[in-house]
Amino acid sequence: MITGGAGFIGANLVLHWLCHHPDDLVVNFDALTYAGNLENLQEIKNHPNYRFVLGDLRNSLDISKAFSKHAIDAVIHLAAESHVDRSIHGPADFVETNITGTFNLLETSRKYWSDDLSTHRFLHVSTDEVYGSLGSKGKFLETTAYAPNSPYSASKAGSDHLVRAWRHTYKMNVVTTNCSNNYGPFQFPEKLLPLLIHNCTQKLPIPVYGDGKNIRDWLFVEDHCEALDLVFHEGASGEVFNIGGSNEWSNIDIVRFVCRELDKELGRSEDDSCENLITFVKDRPGHDRRYAIDATKIKTALKWTPRHSFEEGLSKTIRWYLDHQDWVSNITSGTYKDYYELQYG
Repeated sequence: MITGGAGFIGANLVLHWLCHHPDDLVVNFDALTYAGNLENLQEIKNHPNYRFVLGDLRNSLDISKAFSKHAIDAVIHLAAESHVDRSIHGPADFVETNITGTFNLLETSRKYWSDDLSTHRFLHVSTDEVYGSLGSKGKFLETTAYAPNSPYSASKAGSDHLVRAWRHTYKMNVVTTNCSNNYGPFQFPEKLLPLLIHNCTQKLPIPVYGDGKNIRDWLFVEDHCEALDLVFHEGASGEVFNIGGSNEWSNIDIVRFVCRELDKELGRSEDDSCENLITFVKDRPGHDRRYAIDATKIKTALKWTPRHSFEEGLSKTIRWYLDHQDWVSNITSGTYKDYYELQYG
């Protein structure tokens, strides 16, 4: 069972899994909140080994029904409220989904696998944001102390601690990953790159927080899915693996790079350049200055390395969004417009 399988990373992982493990039954458990979209999975909706379950992790009965009906024997847990800005406006949803939801999933798994917990894998997918903010030097290690600075990262840190405790207390066969910023197809346009591409195509202002010099480590979602596959199958029980793309870019440098690439794709002149749309806006509260992942452990232990450079991944991402304008239009209406107005004015 893949939780959050209709979301950005989840949908990419469902597609990856059915391609590389076609004999596995993949159960997509998703509540279909604003960022969950079954359009992401149109190409496999009739796959004989794919099932969709509409369910909410906050309701343990929903989880139990899915386990009973589909004989779930392993879980990859991606479902989460995941956007920092939304967590500032409404932290309760993040606590309920990310902490209570993870608790419900752990307890249901423990109940249904009580015959032999060691034979059932529980992979918990988390974020580098649990570690807090870095200065100009250094990178996050698996041993870095947790120091979350937003309601989102605090809720994810809480879920990580629950997974660790269930391993040590109940001997569950768990493994945790903490990844850097993902990008690629199917990402909801509240996040930087799809928002940037969408606003450029529509000639809308491109909001950049503060001075734009906040730095992130970027990971192409296909590379992330390959890493999760490896960790699921080969990662030692109880271990934590940091997954990063070794691509540190400041927000403003990314924005300008993508603007130049889109100018080429859209045939825009210097006078009509996407860069003219850049608009600096008030920084968000508690905005971490820099994240960077040290992925030495997964590279050494599991022989994983990202296949895409940032430029290659960006090129594929830009092309995907330009080729799927109907997909973008379908999800940038209604409540998204209300949120956009609230966040950026």
